[in-house]
Amino acid sequence: MTTPLGKAPLAIRGLTDEQYGRVIRPGDAEYDLARAVYAGDVDREPAVILRPRTAAQVALAVALARATGLDLAVRSGGHSAAGHGVCDAGVVIDLVDMRGLEIDVDAGTAWAEAGISAGEYTSIAAEHGLATGFGDGTTVGLGGFTLGGGIGYLTRKHGMTVDDLLAAEIVTADGELLSVDEHDHPDLFWAIRGGGGNFGVVTRFKFRLHELDGVYGGMMVLPVTAPILEAVIAEAEAAPDELSTIVNVWTAPPFPFVPEEYHGKPIILAMLCYAGPAAAGKVVVDRFRAIAPPLADMVKAMPYPGMFPPADPLAHPIIAARNMFLDRVDLATAETILDHVTASSAMVAGAQLRVLGGAMARVAVEATAFAHRRSKVMAHLTAVYADPAEADLHETWVEGLMTAIRQSDSGAYVNFVAHAGQEQIRSAIYPGATGERLARIKARYDPTNLFRSNHNIVPATG
Repeated sequence: MTTPLGKAPLAIRGLTDEQYGRVIRPGDAEYDLARAVYAGDVDREPAVILRPRTAAQVALAVALARATGLDLAVRSGGHSAAGHGVCDAGVVIDLVDMRGLEIDVDAGTAWAEAGISAGEYTSIAAEHGLATGFGDGTTVGLGGFTLGGGIGYLTRKHGMTVDDLLAAEIVTADGELLSVDEHDHPDLFWAIRGGGGNFGVVTRFKFRLHELDGVYGGMMVLPVTAPILEAVIAEAEAAPDELSTIVNVWTAPPFPFVPEEYHGKPIILAMLCYAGPAAAGKVVVDRFRAIAPPLADMVKAMPYPGMFPPADPLAHPIIAARNMFLDRVDLATAETILDHVTASSAMVAGAQLRVLGGAMARVAVEATAFAHRRSKVMAHLTAVYADPAEADLHETWVEGLMTAIRQSDSGAYVNFVAHAGQEQIRSAIYPGATGERLARIKARYDPTNLFRSNHNIVPATG
């Protein structure tokens, strides 16, 4: 039940659209839709949702949260697995109305406001034969995705999203709007390339654009056995940098393109993206076709935006999830994954395996706040279910799978982590020297930890 406006803190009752862009309060017709985030198990009721249109309005919203002492959450697309884009009884800064995009074709750069989605940016850039690498979903906002690092279809070819971040404009905890790049506030620029939303509200990003007339890519569905899975990952690792691969080992939903006898049973649903000439891409992808006859094969030459299937913006799945990195997917690891996926009672259970390397790994570890450049394979383990009463069952399953396949790489990717305590944040997400440096920068730009609705970096003391 939503909080009546009369019980809202006195300081936020008189806020106006002129000051803050759009002001949405409990009781407003759009309040419930505005507070909903992607994660279906998150149901929080902020005291007010502010949708600024300018950086100046963002600064006013930050100042409001600081002055009132209310919790502050910042939302770009609302896809945080932990629901960090919304808070209870606090202030939400929702950047959805800041969607400007300025492309300089000659310079090969773009200034994008933080509320634009990955799909919108990608489609507009493709009209010029250009692309910046984001993730694999259209509705994800650029803000949180970029600040966490950015792993997607162009990672092996061009690196992570933060490797194409050239500059940014950010409102810090004191309400100041800073322009940051390698020369101006270089410590802060380093920190926002992987350090998440710990340091302020980024209102605009300047990205590098790459020439990309099209790709050879799409979805391929394969039957799965442990030897087939091991071979698919080995082929993805051996492929040239032009190929980025996402291998989903899932219990098959009733997709019309999957033979009915496989519904509810493990399959491989692979997304392959070759960022180069179609003829060369076909040669590479044919090696996957040779592993096992595909159950469905939609890989073809296409415009880059064709890699992003349509998404339901109203979808709010309940997911138990764990994120980790693997050194390898050998036969034993493949068998363990299949055994666990088969045993799950979830609606859809599985392991998503993203082969890394390429351009991402050639950047120095200390160059940005993303500390996992040398990791080989990212594994995202999920169980999707409908009944909240089953949460413990599926959390136990996903924790068990993570434990069973754990190897020497103890890291985790901040954008895919749902819940993490300080121990995991400092040991797995921001380990060692990376975490220590981030804590010092946090102390400089946000000493009171105003920006704490995130996988939080605690300001260094002393």
